[in-house]
Amino acid sequence: MRDILPDLRARCADGVPLALATVVAVHGSAPRDPGAVMAVDAAGTVVGSVSGGCVEGDLYEVAREVLAGAGPRVVAYGISDDEAFGVGLTCGGTIEVLVRAYVSPAELADLGALLDLIADDRPVAEATVLSGAAETGARLVVRPSDAGPTTGTLGSEGLDAAVTDDARGLLAQGHTTIQWYGAHGQRRMQEVAVFIRTYAPPPRMLVFGAIDHAAATARIGSFLGYRVTVCDARPAFATRERFPTADEVIRAWPHTYLASTEVDARTVICVLTHDPKFDVPLLLAALRTPAAYIGVMGSRRTHHDRLARLREAGADEAALARLASPVGLDLGARTPEETAVSIAAEVIQHRWGGTGRPLGELTGAIHHPGGPAGPR
Repeated sequence: MRDILPDLRARCADGVPLALATVVAVHGSAPRDPGAVMAVDAAGTVVGSVSGGCVEGDLYEVAREVLAGAGPRVVAYGISDDEAFGVGLTCGGTIEVLVRAYVSPAELADLGALLDLIADDRPVAEATVLSGAAETGARLVVRPSDAGPTTGTLGSEGLDAAVTDDARGLLAQGHTTIQWYGAHGQRRMQEVAVFIRTYAPPPRMLVFGAIDHAAATARIGSFLGYRVTVCDARPAFATRERFPTADEVIRAWPHTYLASTEVDARTVICVLTHDPKFDVPLLLAALRTPAAYIGVMGSRRTHHDRLARLREAGADEAALARLASPVGLDLGARTPEETAVSIAAEVIQHRWGGTGRPLGELTGAIHHPGGPAGPR
């Protein structure tokens, strides 16, 4: 959704009717995850993608039918040997796609309000009925309990209450999924399928050490969708001019800043200082956080010395095992930019549980279902 957010917001603001095709389920290998969106507006313009080109042509026709009044639909696309060059996924998986139209001024205003929340990085979840004993396409927009009321309805007070509770839990975890309920929200029943799509703020990447490698790492972190902060205690180095792509440039002692800022289970920490007076207090603070990844630059000899210092300071072996050092995957990197790619590759591997080996040497699914701490 975020990749086409400006286009969608512009159409809602101008009152242009549109249909959204949203991936709600993936079985096996597929190019896009649940939540991927393609939009078709009243003029026939297409933005976004749900499969990288495999099914967009057929989905365009479905979207046009829905825009013409056919009603919301859930369509599935898979593949078999005799349809490999027809409509289907060449990767061999199956996707289910919800197609829903927004035509009236009220519908476009409701969608626009959701898009505004997403654009402002405010946590929000959207629950949509897919099938069963409730109206397909019915929507409920859920915010954290301290951030505002829910809007919309799925058809019954009990169903709204149950879905609101679950949506807030999923939002806190950053997960998107399909949940099943009874017609009035009863648990452990499978009468109504509800797709709950969460929009959590972008995960953070904290880069410590204002060096050339940090500038390259900040650039690739922004490209990957992280909210990037660069921190260094030296005013001459921690400048906006040196880090134009970072969301924040902080001048502070790294361990002091880390202890005062928000770190969650999706946060990536990259320590590129390789100076003991910075590294040891910073890493002790980092190991006390739930960060998803802690990468530390330095040679093997430097890291061996660093581990000894951390042990002397009280860090145990379980904590030290969290450190990825020397940072990055073995790509033969030489330049700061190549090193940043190496670091990003390890972050992605950790996020999704990849092997880090060439795909040509492996068998089985290419797309991993998810890693231990990956944001969705």
